[in-house]
Amino acid sequence: MKKQETINSWQTASLFLAFMTGSAIINIPAPLTGAAKNGAWLSLLIANGIGFLLLACVLYLHRQYPGLTFIDYSRKTLGSWLTVVIAVPFLSTVFLMLSNIVLDIGGFFTSTMMKETPLYVFNSLILMTAALTARAGIEVMARMFTLLLYIMVTLVFAVLLFVLPYYRPEHLLPVFPKGIKPILHGAYMAWGFPYAELILFSMILPFTSKERKSPLVKFMFLAHLVNGVSLVTVIVCTIMAIGPLAGEIKYSVFQLARLINVQEIIERIESVIGFTLIAGSYMKATIVLFILNLALSQLLKLQDDRLLIFPVALVSLLLSLTMFKNEAEFVENVTVVWPLLITTVGVLPVLLITVVTLFKKNRK
Repeated sequence: MKKQETINSWQTASLFLAFMTGSAIINIPAPLTGAAKNGAWLSLLIANGIGFLLLACVLYLHRQYPGLTFIDYSRKTLGSWLTVVIAVPFLSTVFLMLSNIVLDIGGFFTSTMMKETPLYVFNSLILMTAALTARAGIEVMARMFTLLLYIMVTLVFAVLLFVLPYYRPEHLLPVFPKGIKPILHGAYMAWGFPYAELILFSMILPFTSKERKSPLVKFMFLAHLVNGVSLVTVIVCTIMAIGPLAGEIKYSVFQLARLINVQEIIERIESVIGFTLIAGSYMKATIVLFILNLALSQLLKLQDDRLLIFPVALVSLLLSLTMFKNEAEFVENVTVVWPLLITTVGVLPVLLITVVTLFKKNRK
C-alpha cells in the first residue's frame, strides 16, 4: 500500500477508541438494558471479552502483513477473485453502517433538541462535515479526534459525577431477574455493536508509522479495555439513577444530564452534552467514511484514493433517508439483524484469512 500519511501508535489507539466509543456511549445503554435488564453490564463484559480475541486476530494479521490493508492481504492470501467475492458484501455492509450512524445522529436531533427540523438537514450537514474531514486525511483526523475524544469523555464522566445524589445501588439487584438467556441476548447485541465492527480497523492499522519498539499492540488493547470500562460505567450508572426505566429511555447520558441541578447554578446542561455526544458519532461516521472510500479505491485500483469520498457520502445520505419506514424498523435492524450481518460478511472473512495465514506459516 502506498502511504503518504502516517500516524503514531498513540494516535491510532485514540482513533480506535473514538470509533468504538463514539456512538456506542449514546446508544448502547437503553437497548442493552432493555434486553438484559440489570445484567446488561455482564452482557457488555462478555462481548468485550470476545472482542479482545477478535482484536488479537486483526493485530496478528497486521504483524504478518505489514503495510497492507484487509483488501491487500486478502488478495495475497485468497487471490483476486475470492477477494472480490468477500469484499462486495463487506463494502455493502459498511455502506449500511455509515448510513445507520448518520441516521442515528439525525434521529437524536429530531427527537430531543430540534424536533421541528427535517431529518435530511442534519444528515446532510453531518455527511458533508464527515466528507470534508475524511478528505483532509488521516493525520488531520488523528489530531482533531484525539482532542474531541478527551473533551467527550471528560464531559460524560462529569455528568455521571454530578448525578451522584440520584444513584440507588439497590436498583442493580437482582442481576439475573429472568435467568441467563437475557444476558446472552444482550451479549449478542453488544457483540454486533460495537465489538464486531473493530474489524474495520484492519484498513487503518497500515497507516501507523513504523517505530523501532512499536507500542501499538499495547495501546490498542488498552483502548479496548478503556472502551469496556467506560461503557460498563455508563450502563451501571444509568441503571442506578433511572432504575427499571433504564431500558425504556433512549440516549441515557443525555437524559441523565437533565437531572443535574446544583444550587440552581449548574442546570440545563443537556444541550452541551448533546452536542458532545454528537461529536462522538461524527468521529465514527468520518472514520467509517474514510475506510469505505479507501477500500473501494483499493478494490477498483484507483490512482486517486480520495476520488470517491463525496460520491460515497451522497449515496450514504440517500440510503439514510430511504432505508427505513419508521424507527421500529431501524431498531430491529441494529439489534437483531446487524450482529448476524457484520459477523457473516466481516468477522468470518477475517477469521478465514487468519486460519489460512497460520496454516501457511506452519507449512513453511
